[in-house]
Amino acid sequence: MPLDRKLLEMLVCPVSKQPLFPLPHARLVKLNRAIEQGGVRTHAGEQLTAPLKEALITENGATLYQIDRGIPVMLESASIPCAQIPNW
Repeated sequence: MPLDRKLLEMLVCPVSKQPLFPLPHARLVKLNRAIEQGGVRTHAGEQLTAPLKEALITENGATLYQIDRGIPVMLESASIPCAQIPNW
C-alpha cells in the first residue's frame, strides 16, 4: 500500500532530519536478497529474517526505514544502515 504523498512530504529521518523517499524497486530487490542471505541487521543489531515489501531511504542513501502494513517505522533502533548491504 503506497504511502500518502502528503505524509511522505512531512516525514524526515528522526536522526539526520534528511528527507525520505520510497526505496526504488531495484534496491528493494538487493535488500531482500541480502536479508535472505542473513546479512542485514537493524541499527539495534536485530537480524532481519523476512523480506520487506516497502521501505523509505534517506536522501543521502545511508539509512532505510521499514514500512509495515502501510505505516513507516520511524525508530532509530529499527532503522537499517545501508553500508552493510553488499553492492549497494
